[in-house]
Amino acid sequence: MKQSLIRSVLILTVLVIAFIKVTGQAVIPDILIKNTLNEQLKYIEEKTRIYEDYRAIREDMFQKIKSNVSDTLSAVNNKISELNKMVSSLSLTIDTLRKNLKSTESSLDEMTRSKNSISLFGFELNKSDYNKIMWTIIAGLSAALIIGFLVFKRNLSVLFSTKNEFQELKNEFEAYRKTSREAREKLTMDHFNEIKRLKG
Repeated sequence: MKQSLIRSVLILTVLVIAFIKVTGQAVIPDILIKNTLNEQLKYIEEKTRIYEDYRAIREDMFQKIKSNVSDTLSAVNNKISELNKMVSSLSLTIDTLRKNLKSTESSLDEMTRSKNSISLFGFELNKSDYNKIMWTIIAGLSAALIIGFLVFKRNLSVLFSTKNEFQELKNEFEAYRKTSREAREKLTMDHFNEIKRLKG
């Protein structure tokens, strides 16, 4: 009986000590669960005591802060990893865009060159040079046309003048021929009359 009483007292003592330990343990404050890491560290700094240059902190709070720091570092590392991937992707996109831009600029330069140039007899000429050549040719042809017109007009004038002179000369020749024929006929008649007179 004495042994069972001792046993019961021991069990009761263990239970009381365990109950005291369980109820004596403080619950982790909400600030260590919900707030930011800086706020949590500030809370720990305010609520813990310093003894001989050592800060006394409850083990459960320390483990919670340690877990929070580990989670934060893990999240930050994941974020850094994601950002590095994004930077790599953006760098690749930028390189591709730069290549496309160079290609587009090259195509634009080629199109501008082809737009500003004209093929003439197999030679590529700038439009301004082509315009100069064409205007020079047009000016030369215009000058030749004007000179040709003036020469034609002068020749036409000379032709009309020559024609008039020819007509006058023809009229004079006809008059001379008529006069000459009449004179010959008269001379022939005079000659015939003279022969008749001499015979008769």
